[in-house]
Parts: sequence; structure tokens; C-alpha cells
Amino acid sequence: MRWMRSSNWMGAAVTIDHDKLLNFDIPEIQQSYGPAEVALYGLSVGMGQDPTDLRQLAYTGGLADDRRVMPAIVNVLGHPGFWLSNPETGVNALKVVHGEQGITIHRAIPEQATIRARTRVTGLVDKGEGRGALMYYEKQIRDATDDSLIATCTGTTFLRGDGGYGGPAGPVKPAHQLPETPPDHVFDTPTRLEQALYYRWNGDPNPLHLDPRVAAKAGFDRPILHGMCSFGCAAHALLAVMCDYDASRFGAMAGRFTAHVFPGETLRTEIWSDGSFRTRAVERDKVVIGNGLFRVKEAA
Repeated sequence: MRWMRSSNWMGAAVTIDHDKLLNFDIPEIQQSYGPAEVALYGLSVGMGQDPTDLRQLAYTGGLADDRRVMPAIVNVLGHPGFWLSNPETGVNALKVVHGEQGITIHRAIPEQATIRARTRVTGLVDKGEGRGALMYYEKQIRDATDDSLIATCTGTTFLRGDGGYGGPAGPVKPAHQLPETPPDHVFDTPTRLEQALYYRWNGDPNPLHLDPRVAAKAGFDRPILHGMCSFGCAAHALLAVMCDYDASRFGAMAGRFTAHVFPGETLRTEIWSDGSFRTRAVERDKVVIGNGLFRVKEAA
């Protein structure tokens, strides 16, 4: 699971107001980006590790005649920050966990653009006292010049400290069930020991991923990799196996965070022909992204 940390949480005893959180005003984000940000993202999720693979180099800015955008960059574009640290949400921000993430690509992602992104809460589920709550959310990314929809990102946040606030007990989003047969494809992405230090420049400076002292206080013997970096590595695998590195064929993907990753581990994404997938940390034989589903985009 991807752990989130608040620097503003004061420890006050507050309770979720269901309607208030469901309609919480999350500020719209306008962001300009260009080739440098695109290249950084590609490099930070494992592109370019083979300096002779032209298909990967196209996503790192390494080729003057072929410059492409890694689809999973939409996860970091227009990110609203850790808005749940605002005490007005009523959420216990110290006990927030990123549970699931999904992306849908609606049109080609420009290499350089100004975008507008709006995030909203789409659902809340109260699992009961001591069992936490679920918050579903959606982020839409639009081109600021023509308002065209570029991508939609969805996610589930597990509010571990907020169960029993009196909200509805459902509906709960069902998890995608993987086939019981062996996977049809396997793709390995080695992560680098310093990978989190690169990935943080995509907009996630959480010290849990950077500072060994903070990691130790959280119970880890060293910093862990960003969950969204692991998700990006899985997206790299799907782009390679299911799309032959053709971003125009990348339709949608979603998965559930199930365990942390240490930088330096190898991420093995196991893929079925129907688009099902999971990613495991090879050295510990631990599934880190489960219940995954990918959809190839139909030709126009």
C-alpha cells in the first residue's frame, strides 16, 4: 500500500461529516509542463535502462526524431497535493493509506502543454468502528487551451482511523479477480537504489521515501519506493508487452496497492492476455500491486 503523510495534522479529535467531505472543495490546479518533465517521468519509472533500446529512449527525450509521453504521467499532472491534511476534512491524516489507483487515457498526451486538473470525491464508505472508511475520488485533466479531456485518474484512499462515523456501508467497489492460470507474459523492471530520489521530483517529496530517519520511525529499515512509482513501473511493463511501446494503444489500467517496495528490488509484472496483471517484488516474492486490469485502446 502507498502510505501518505501529513505535515499539518495537529491531532485534534474530529469526525468526518459525510456530506461535507463528499462535496469538499478541492482547488483546481493549472500546470504547465514540457519535455524536461516528460523525460524525468519516463526515467523515473525505468525507461532508458537499456541505452540501445530506441523504443524506451523515445520516452526519455533521448531521440531528436521520436519524442513520446509515458501515459502514466497523468498520475502526477495536476496533482492537488495532500489536501486531506486540511483539518476541515475531518480525516485523521496520520492514518491515511493509498489503496487503489486507475487511469484512463482519452486522447494523445501533449509533450508540452498547460493543463487544468480538477479532483473531486466520488464516494464514501463507512466500514464500521475500528475498520476504517473508504474514500473514492476522481481527477480529470483537461487541455487549458481547448478544454479537451486528456485523461481521468481514479483512486481509493483507505481512511484507517475514521470508521464508524455514521456513513453508508456501501456500495464497495469490487476488486478485479485474476485468472487462475499462469500468466501469458512476464516483464521485469529493475529499480535503482536511488530511484525514489529521482521520482520525488515528480511532485511527491514525502520524506518516508527519502529520509532513512523518517522511514525508521515508520517501522522500515530504509526508505521505501513511492507507490505511484511502482504503479508507473507496472505501466511501463504494460506499455511494452500489450502496446509494443505505442502510447496511442494505451487505454486504461487500474490496480490495488498490496505491499511496499524497497528501491533496488526488481518489479516483475505478470500479465494475462485478457489484460489482467499483478506486480511482485522478486527478491521477497511479494505481490505489491494486485487485482490489476489493463485495457488496450481500440483503433480510431
